[in-house]
Amino acid sequence: MTNAWKQWDFSGAGLQTLNLELTKRLRKQPLAYGLWVLFPLGLHAFYLRERYLGWVYLATTALLIGLTISTPWPYPTTLAAAMVAAALVDVATLGRRLTAYNKALRIALLLQRDTQPPPGYRGRYADEDTDIRDYLAVKDQEQAGHSVRTAPPADRVKTASFNQQEAALRALMAREKRPKSPRS
Repeated sequence: MTNAWKQWDFSGAGLQTLNLELTKRLRKQPLAYGLWVLFPLGLHAFYLRERYLGWVYLATTALLIGLTISTPWPYPTTLAAAMVAAALVDVATLGRRLTAYNKALRIALLLQRDTQPPPGYRGRYADEDTDIRDYLAVKDQEQAGHSVRTAPPADRVKTASFNQQEAALRALMAREKRPKSPRS
């Protein structure tokens, strides 16, 4: 199936429109890790909207290039080793940060205030609430999570307990195992 449906505009408020918007704005894990490969440029940080971290990567890369050109070898090597260590820590936390970004985005979209019900929505009808009223009446009688014990209806036949059923089965088996006496 193609992804052409993602381009459609349903131009309304509702869960389908919200899901389409969310699909467009979520950050994808393969792309984030692909951009991490270019970590000296900080593209993965900009992708996750971590602008400060992205600018730190760019500034550190520019500083490393400047030190490589102007100073002897120990200084640029030390800075390069520090950048590699930071990049390894960064890749270890990238999945968690990506999940946190997507979760925050999902919450922001779901809790936005301008969402209105669809046109013509009238809510729940009163005549459809009979089952709910019965349920609520039973729940109102309960106390502290204990269920209400009601007497069984008079017309209901009482079933035998598990022990009584087991005893009846044992008696039936014993009766079948007895040798039959010949009748004359």
